Formats: sequence, C-alpha cells, structure tokens
Amino acid sequence: MDDRVWVKEPVESEAIKRLLEEYQFSTLQATILSRRGITEADDVKYFLEQELSYLHNPFLFDEMEDVVDRILDAVQEEEKVRIFGDRDVDGITATALLVEELRRLNVDVSYSLPTGDEPYGLLQSGVEQAAADGVTLLITVDCGISNIEEIVLANSLGIDVIVLDHHIEGEELPPALAIINPKMSGSEYPFVHLAGVGVAAKTIWALRFARTDLYRQELILLHAQPGNDTVIIQAMKVNNLLVTDRIIEEINPGVLKTERSKALAFLSCNVPILVLDAAVEHAQLSKAFGKSVDIHLLDLRNELEKVLPAVRNRGLFALTQLSRAARYVKGGRDELTTLYSLFIAYVLKKHPALDDEYERLLDLVAIGTVADLMELKNENLLMVRRGLKVLSTAPRPSLVPFLASLGLLNRRISSTEISWRIAPPINSTGRLGTPAVALEMLLSTDPNEIERLTSEVLAMNTERKRLSDEIWNVVRGKAQESFERTGSKMVILQDEQIEMGVASSLASRLVKAYNAPALVLSSSRSGRIKGSMRANDSTIHTRNFLEHFDRQGSYFLYYGGHANASGFTMESDRLEELMKALHEYVDTIDCPEERVKEYFIDATISEEEMHPELIRLVEFFEPYGEGNRPLVFEIQGAVVEEIGYLNNSQGGDRHVKLTIGYGHYRWPAVYWFAAPLVGKVFDRGSVLDILFRLARNYWMGNETLQLNIVDVKPTKAL
Repeated sequence: MDDRVWVKEPVESEAIKRLLEEYQFSTLQATILSRRGITEADDVKYFLEQELSYLHNPFLFDEMEDVVDRILDAVQEEEKVRIFGDRDVDGITATALLVEELRRLNVDVSYSLPTGDEPYGLLQSGVEQAAADGVTLLITVDCGISNIEEIVLANSLGIDVIVLDHHIEGEELPPALAIINPKMSGSEYPFVHLAGVGVAAKTIWALRFARTDLYRQELILLHAQPGNDTVIIQAMKVNNLLVTDRIIEEINPGVLKTERSKALAFLSCNVPILVLDAAVEHAQLSKAFGKSVDIHLLDLRNELEKVLPAVRNRGLFALTQLSRAARYVKGGRDELTTLYSLFIAYVLKKHPALDDEYERLLDLVAIGTVADLMELKNENLLMVRRGLKVLSTAPRPSLVPFLASLGLLNRRISSTEISWRIAPPINSTGRLGTPAVALEMLLSTDPNEIERLTSEVLAMNTERKRLSDEIWNVVRGKAQESFERTGSKMVILQDEQIEMGVASSLASRLVKAYNAPALVLSSSRSGRIKGSMRANDSTIHTRNFLEHFDRQGSYFLYYGGHANASGFTMESDRLEELMKALHEYVDTIDCPEERVKEYFIDATISEEEMHPELIRLVEFFEPYGEGNRPLVFEIQGAVVEEIGYLNNSQGGDRHVKLTIGYGHYRWPAVYWFAAPLVGKVFDRGSVLDILFRLARNYWMGNETLQLNIVDVKPTKAL
C-alpha cells in the first residue's frame, strides 16, 4: 500500500476566476476544469454545449465534396455500391450507418466484412467479387488507407473507391477517388481523434447537406454598424456553411471614394447577401456609400423567427449579448459571428435531417467511438453525449431486445455501460469470425429477426468468454516465462492453441495482468499467423513497434493500428524468424523504470459539499473514457461504520462492501479486491482519507448512489 501517491495538481486562481466570470461555472466545476487544464474556449464549450451546431463542419475535409458528388451520382445512375468495413465494433457500427443511409436513398447497396480468418481491410478477392457482382463504387470504412494494391486493382476493373478511414497512413496513399481521414498528413480537419464510425457519420451529414439547396451555394452574411462618425462594415463569404473569406472596413462617409472601398468590392460579386433587419442595414450602407449605391439585401428575420424563437423582437446587438456561441469567439463578442451562428442554427432546424433526425444515428457513433478507445475530447464529447441520450431514452428498435437482455433498457446509459456491457457482445461476433450477425442485428427491421439475431450475438459472447478463460489457464505459465525473458518489458505469447478470435482479448488481459505491452500470435485456418498487440501507456507505441519489423524484414502481409492497439498478418513459415527478431529488438529497449502508482485527485470534498447533488457534478463531466478519465474525489476523516463482502466474490479476491459516514449522510461503498486490507489497513470504526468515484448503482430495479473506492489511507491526527 506504500507504492502509490495521491496527486492533486495546483490550480491557477486567475483561470478559475475567468471560468467563473465568463461561463458561470460553479466553484467546483471551475476548479476541476482548471486542474485538468481545460481553460480554453474551444475545450470548455464541449462540456457546456449540447447543440449539434457546435460540431465541426464535414466540408473541412478537403475531398468531402468529391465524396458526396460521387455517391449522389451513384444514386442518380442506380449503380451498385458495396461497403467494405472491419470486424470490430467500430467497423460494424460504421458499416451499419452507411448501409442504412444508402438504403434510405434507395441505393442498391451491399456490404462485406472480414469473415472467418480473413485479414483486416480490403481484399483482392473481395474486389474481384465486387466486379463480378456489377459493383461500380466501393466505399471502405474503418479501413482502406493501407490497401494500395487492392485499390489499384479496383480501378483497373472500372470500380471507383472512396476511403473513409481513421488509421495512420503509410508512406504512400492509395489511388482512391477520394480519401476522408482526419489523421492523414495535410488534413485541415481540426480534430484527429474521430473513430471510423465518426468519419462515417460526418460523411452522412455532408451527404444530407448536399441534398439541400445550400450545397455549393455561395452567399454573403453582412452587418454594418455605426462607429465614431464612421460606418463599420463586416461581411463574410460562406459556402457549404464554411466561412471562405471575411472583410472588415471602417468607412468615413464622404471621405473614401466608393470605387476604392474594399467592402463594396467584396459585396459586388453577384451572390445573395443576407442580413438581419434589412432596413437598418440599408440605412448604414446608405450612410457609408451614399443613396446612389443600391445593394440588394435579403432579410433573414422572418425565416429565423420561424425556427428560433429567441430572435423575436431582438436586434443583432441584443442577440450577441445573449448568444452562447459568442462566448467562445476569440477577441470577444462579434455581431457578424453571431449572425453566422444564427444562420447555421437556422439551417439545422430547417432541415431536421441535419439535426434532430441526425441525432438518431449518434447512438451507434457513441458505441463505436467508446469501443475503439477514441479520445473523448472536443466533438467526440458532444457526439457521444448525444448518442448516450438516444440509447437511454429512444434506442433504435433493433437495439431494444439487446439492451433489454443486458438490463439496460429504460435506464440511464453511460460510456461505462458501452465499454463493459454493450461493446463486448458486438465485438465477440467479429472475434469469432461472423461480424455480419451483429451487423444484421443493427440493420434488421423485422422484430422476430431482431430477437433471433440478438440471441446469436449474446450466445457468441458467452462462447468467446469461455474460450478466453480456457486459453488463459493454458498459457499463464508461458506468459510469465515470456515476461521474465524480456526483462519485464513486455509479454510475447505464441501458442498453437490460441485461436484468432481470442487473441486480442487475451492481449488486453495480459496488459492488465503484467502492466506491460503484450503481443499475442495466433494461427489461422489458412495457415497464416495473426498478431494482436495491446498496450496501456506511452512506453510502446504499438503501431510504431510493428512498423520497425516491417521496415527491417518485411515480415507482414499487412499491419496497422493505433498507439495502444495494433495487429498484423504474416506467413507462418517466417514465424521462427520473427520471434527471434522480436526478442532481439526488445533487448534493445530500455527497461521501464519502476513506476509508482499515482492517483490524481480532481477535488477535495468538504462535509457540506458531500451530498447527493454531487452526482450532478459527476454527470456534467460525462462521458468518461480515453482523454477524459472519471472524476476522483477525496474526503478526509470519513468513518468506516460497517464492513461486509459481496456474495459473488471469493478468497483473497473478495470485494468489500462498506458504509461510510461523512457529513450528514451515510454512504454505501464498494472497494474491489480489498479483502486483504480489512484488519490491516482499516477496520470497523477506522477514520480514513478516501479516494472514490461517485456513481449510480442499479440493483433489482432500484437506483442508489454508491462510492466506488479507489484508495484509502488512515487519517493523520491533527
């Protein structure tokens, strides 16, 4: 218990003061945000805002217009389209969204996912089959960025390929018609951590927008306001809701010749000019340029008031003072930016397919994003939060039996439920070589078929867990030997009994058991070797680790992945050579320093603050996951009033139930695997400092608040 340290980062009083003044946070909220380094407007807004208008515009991807134009051509020409996805949760949910959307457009769409022991990504055999089936457009999702030869083949067979991916590119890009990938070098998209399903969702939004009359429609938003005996003219050009150009000019009436005005030249480009309150704007323009200059303005007021009640009876200045979006503008509140924000909000409300209807697909975005361990920052926070709302309140019919079987129907679902309960069964179908079962469950509209497929998915999850437990018992000795052989740097495990379907889960289990990276090699039915590598920290970047062997010996037929999860496929006749190279390379890696367990404290909670309403603070910072860890609170001088044990725990691994007295309340608590501490570190009546996470606990239809204890230590006497 002495190899850990509690860390409470210092906070900046000025940062807290600014958060309190600018955003009206509570003191606890502002303190936690400051302690986590979340003080800039672009970061703060994703904790405060719920509207989809705060998501990044998909047309920030350079080739998004090419993508939607090609798909709309396929719709128009009644072409056959095939989606190539991946077998994991991210790939399955992304494929489901694209198939569902193209079916909505009456496209003849089919899909292909890796089955059996087929490798990840686009296959030459799959391309050839698509050509034989008359497919003329392939869309890869959650894969494709590394499939150069396959896409060359597709092009030679007269098939266009669109790549929607989020994996790191290699040295060469595939010759696809268009590539949408936030991680691609040179991409100007402002957020790199989208999951594959997030990229698919962005493409769907762009596709829906492309079917409105605003697609590729350039327009100007204008605001002219009085200055100090001057007129200040601001205008911006907008295309696909993106600002493409902007100008501001202060004009001294009667001094500047109209032909020299940059603002007037900006407005003289024969595109619609939109304003709020045309009469007011005309008056300022006449003052600036004289009445002889007639600029045609389109007044937005009537249209805005139809869908945005807050606009009624308010001018642009008043709306700017009220605007939430204006709080996040660098340089202070800006009336033209307010008009721009109002226009975007108006477009989304006018076209429900871009807003309320679009929210309905965010349930799968939430599942795929959390399951793929994407950072829950920036717009991922907003999409996952809205997706969790859908899952909790109005899940799609195809998920209702699934959620009911998991005991999650009609209750508040968090990212934790996705990670531990929703994602594993879906993932198991891919691990056992039949991801189409989960995909068909998501896509089905027939109640009987949904029930049948749900049962299959759950049965596969049970089978996967059985296989995982069996192989774990078989290889534990080998794992320990490997850990010692590498100098406690990592675990490299190869055994003919390891089936492909359990390799990745086994690697994850080894990472937890040894607190070190793990590489598990399994044999496929085709005679090839598949590898799954996992890590949980920055000691080894798994994809870079595999890249070393591809550069040095070209061992792999395919490899790819992320920082903490990667995989590869190779021919079995090179296994012995690779194992030798692996151990030689690991020997060159510096041995990791003995690390002290650090617990980061978000806030120390006083007795007055320790009340049931604290759960509101916890839920304000949700969803939790990668890049947004759950809040950890500290209380000092709490009393252990009762001690018990959970019924389903045994031996030294038993979990402890506690009742903690602190402040005006007695709190139920759970301390996992803490039985060995009872009678040594604490006992009934002990006075402790406690680190905990506050959560809702559901049991037998009842909901209670519960402290999930992270660590304890005796309170020091004053």
